[in-house]
Amino acid sequence: MSDLYLFDTNILVHLIREDATGLEIKARFSPFTKDPKPLICNVTDGELRSLSLQFSWGKQKVDKMNFALDYFGRVPIESMDMMTAYAAIDFFSMSQGIKMGKNDLWIAAATYISGSQLLSTDTDFDHLASSFIQVNRVELR
Repeated sequence: MSDLYLFDTNILVHLIREDATGLEIKARFSPFTKDPKPLICNVTDGELRSLSLQFSWGKQKVDKMNFALDYFGRVPIESMDMMTAYAAIDFFSMSQGIKMGKNDLWIAAATYISGSQLLSTDTDFDHLASSFIQVNRVELR
């Protein structure tokens, strides 16, 4: 099992909020001191910025968001490997009767091509665990 993690957007939301789930993530995974440094997919940047507006985050949370977005490693979406992984994961999901959100498809593809394991609080990726990626789920507190 890889010790490299890629964070789903919801992980960053909890880290920034520093709620009970975020505190558990910090305690269990040491995201700001872990080596190798955890990754995010580039689409998480836009998704998180949108959520910060939807949640009306103030300056303190926006500053935490900007720090996190600058801190974690990035998996860009422009490579051919990424396009191929996206297509394969989308096809596989649809063949299982599962329609994934587009951002989740990019995040799953980034996890796959980076050889990392995904850290998430939701079940949206569970169907990929046996075929494409390792999923490590954090229960909401």
